Amino acid sequence: MSTQPATAPLLVACALGIEQLALRAGDRGGAGGPVTVLRTGMGPAAAERSVTRVLADPAFTAAAVLATGFCAGLAPGMHPGDLVVAEETRDPRGTVPCVGTDLLVRELARTVPGRTVHTGPLTGSDHVVRGSERSDLFLTGAIAADMESAATLLSAVRVGERPVAAVRVVVDAPEHELVRIGTVRGGISAFRVLRSVLPAFFEWHRSSLLPRR
Repeated sequence: MSTQPATAPLLVACALGIEQLALRAGDRGGAGGPVTVLRTGMGPAAAERSVTRVLADPAFTAAAVLATGFCAGLAPGMHPGDLVVAEETRDPRGTVPCVGTDLLVRELARTVPGRTVHTGPLTGSDHVVRGSERSDLFLTGAIAADMESAATLLSAVRVGERPVAAVRVVVDAPEHELVRIGTVRGGISAFRVLRSVLPAFFEWHRSSLLPRR
């Protein structure tokens, strides 16, 4: 793996203040270039506006974009604190393939040992997914859902060609919905995992900037 410093910036996009807090508390010692943690606001429209605005800045012309934060797990057997590495993001407006999925899986397994890492499609929603809607979305092939990742990546590639990826931390799942009493610990677990993932993002960033063969 190359140890040369990255020159293009990395834009890490999340929606919520608590997600941004977790990421800012993470270890930035391994960053290979400029890193910006962008809080987009909640929902696909807010994500689209924020990402499009930032990427219009010439300083971000070649930026790699990684969407992250919490998500709803859709697959039976998922637990709070599990990680989801998207192979693609999708919503009614389109599908965006992700770059470097295998590398992210390896680096997350090393960075956050003991946590299960799931891979598959990540679907976008314009609302918080609850109850039986999980099983309906799971039948489409998606393994997790959130409100911003699909809009973030679609906006990023519309502005210009660049590496994109999405990594989410499961905050609730079919057998562990946050609306139930006693599941607050699931949110705490997800926060701690999100706080630990930056080193894996930095390795993905460096790899994404290597010349394609």
